[in-house]
Amino acid sequence: MKASRITLLLSTATLIFITSNLNWYGENWKDYLESDAKGYFAYLPAVFVYQDLNFGFFEEIQTVKYKHNGSDYDYRIPINDTYVNKYFCGTALVSTPFYLIAHWLSSVWGFDQDGYSYLYMVSQTIAAVFYCLLGLFFIMRLMELYRISDINIAISVVTILFGSNLFYYTVGELGMSHVYSFAFISIFLYSAKSYVEFSQSKHLIISAAALGLITLIRPVNILIVLSLPFLAGNLSSLLSLLKTLFLNKRTLIFSVLLFLFIVSIQLIIYKIQTGSFFIYSYRHEGFNFLHPEIFNFLFSYQKGLFVYTPIYLIALLGIIPFYKENKFQAFSLLLFLSIIIYVLSSWWCWFYGGSFSTRVFVEFLPLFALLVGGGLQWAKKWFFKGYVTLLFLVIVLCQIQTFQYRYYQIHWAHMTKEKYWDVFLRVDKLP
Repeated sequence: MKASRITLLLSTATLIFITSNLNWYGENWKDYLESDAKGYFAYLPAVFVYQDLNFGFFEEIQTVKYKHNGSDYDYRIPINDTYVNKYFCGTALVSTPFYLIAHWLSSVWGFDQDGYSYLYMVSQTIAAVFYCLLGLFFIMRLMELYRISDINIAISVVTILFGSNLFYYTVGELGMSHVYSFAFISIFLYSAKSYVEFSQSKHLIISAAALGLITLIRPVNILIVLSLPFLAGNLSSLLSLLKTLFLNKRTLIFSVLLFLFIVSIQLIIYKIQTGSFFIYSYRHEGFNFLHPEIFNFLFSYQKGLFVYTPIYLIALLGIIPFYKENKFQAFSLLLFLSIIIYVLSSWWCWFYGGSFSTRVFVEFLPLFALLVGGGLQWAKKWFFKGYVTLLFLVIVLCQIQTFQYRYYQIHWAHMTKEKYWDVFLRVDKLP
């Protein structure tokens, strides 16, 4: 069996073991719904249990029956004399099969079918692991298209999973949307690259469906379409891709309609809730494009991407082989990364509240995995050994900092330079 497949199997076993120990025993399952996760999840009981998309069950369920540790975060906002969910429905949509199985098993095994009891929460931990592994699988397929060797694919997968905040958002704050975005961006990149390579209609249709779900889960992530020049590889291939798209009009029209149909699910929900198809549920929150916090976003001790998850920085070494092969490839990827850094750092709360590292970059890890694989493919002899050693050290650092974050040694929002170095690599100062 290939090393990459063995790696995926071992990752599956590891994630299931860890999430079951962290989330299935005692009262731990009650911690699944915190902050934003409450809103992402609420669509499921609203549709399948209460048939109430205005969330009238909120007070009874989340402030009385399942009130836990004083966490009564209200994900609803008042609009047009009713309530709507501040968050988007995509995360709930893709985790629906797991939820429905839990709903059925709750009846069979005698659990309360209120939409929030034990099996419902367990089902969502399984959903997070499933989508993490699905994303890793399509990353492996993507790297195969770039002719990266199997052993380098295996090393890249281990590095991305355990050396970044993907691990934490799969087994820790798994109710957030990021692991789901990660999975569908992986699918989009693989299918889009496959369409570039083979021009098969099925790959265009899969790309459109994946892009629709990406948008429905977290709309800003539609920016992934700007990676198409990189996936094309060079200007002539990009122009050829555009020409092929318009020559295959029937498939293009079907793909566009499929994308619009998926995205329209949220608009239909808004219509049911408020009578209007278009609302802005984030109200006074938005982007400040004139004042992006790029330096803080990347380097601050409060939440800097490169400080808490340096794999994102080290992976950029992989630009070198892409540059040597084709400058267009390298510069188009750097341009894409620059755009998403600019946009994401322009959000009014540039550190995105309580989170481990810069959580909004988890979804773009497939590109960083590709960079790690490219770097390994390019590295020779002693440099290869040095690079692998560096990746191993990054994994160790990330796992220590993940542990520290989980037990509040690294604060969820208010770290400083002094606090960071006071606890650096230490686990003996846990409260």
